[in-house]
Amino acid sequence: MQTIDDIAWTEWVPEQRATLLFIIRDGQILLIHKKRGLGAGNINGPGGRIEPGETALAGAIRETEEEVGVTPTGVEPGGELFFQFVDGLALHVTVYRATDYTGALRETDEAMPIWFAVDAIPYPRMWADDIHWLPLLLEGQPFIGHFLFDDARMLDHRLALTGQN
Repeated sequence: MQTIDDIAWTEWVPEQRATLLFIIRDGQILLIHKKRGLGAGNINGPGGRIEPGETALAGAIRETEEEVGVTPTGVEPGGELFFQFVDGLALHVTVYRATDYTGALRETDEAMPIWFAVDAIPYPRMWADDIHWLPLLLEGQPFIGHFLFDDARMLDHRLALTGQN
């Protein structure tokens, strides 16, 4: 079986760049029920692919606006995730956290917004990697994670604190 150490990460180039953004306030975290695309049916944070010429931050804000109708405020970097799928998909995800938002939450054809208490996050309904790094995001600990997946099944991972934010 392939492991995380079998991947030449120093030479690795992502096929896609994407973002995730989690609004955390008043002991709650805004998550979405994803309706389509990669991870459809899962609970996740708003996010998606970064468009050509777009920064990761701009992409995270745009995707949140598109998926749930609000503009996040107090946005800070959280960490970086590197995913290699055995089918060849290579994905680099920049993760952000926000302290609030403006606008009105709404359901879209992409996502249904759902608030969860930070101590009741539905990890069994999320991607298998989330339980490893999302607690670090909630604590404000910057991180970097490398993950190997076979479709939706995580085969291996490595996670480290980066010591900077």
